[in-house]
Amino acid sequence: GLGSNNTVMEARDNGSNLSKCYFSSADQLTFYNEISGSTKCDIKTDMKFRDVNGWYHIVVRTDTTQGTGADRFRVYINGEQETLTFGHTPDQNEELQVNRDTTHYIGEEGNGNNQFDGSMSHIHFCDGYSYAPTEFGETDSTTGEWKIKTSPSVSYGTNGFFILKDGNSVTDQSGNSHNLSLIHI
Repeated sequence: GLGSNNTVMEARDNGSNLSKCYFSSADQLTFYNEISGSTKCDIKTDMKFRDVNGWYHIVVRTDTTQGTGADRFRVYINGEQETLTFGHTPDQNEELQVNRDTTHYIGEEGNGNNQFDGSMSHIHFCDGYSYAPTEFGETDSTTGEWKIKTSPSVSYGTNGFFILKDGNSVTDQSGNSHNLSLIHI
């Protein structure tokens, strides 16, 4: 899916109230949030994702209570913190659209557009927690490569979920029973 928008996750009430994480047509991981038509967050990685045969372990930490703008939004790829370009940094204590009482979509936008062209597994959303990448992955002691932790010891909070994409199953493994409906395969 190089050179086109590929949605990883979106929370959407309508076209004026949404949060989304997507790979942009410039092949950068991009985060956008809009409330009542006003941009609250517009951030992208400086890194470009162009290795379609590679495996990426992505951890996004959002904590708008932080006093420093750059600490409110952090992204880690394979355990390393990435440099971000902030078009609009969320204000301190800003409530973003994600995690509100709205429909969340994985792999496409709420309007069915920009479907993700790739594979995803082990999708964690932790409500009220901002975990380091080492909670979800670790360096393999033999190979020195970053690898996923298949059973991280984390809390998911009230609205959190852990979707283990295994075949056609999209069952929440967090214990919260936030199962998803499968729309497209």
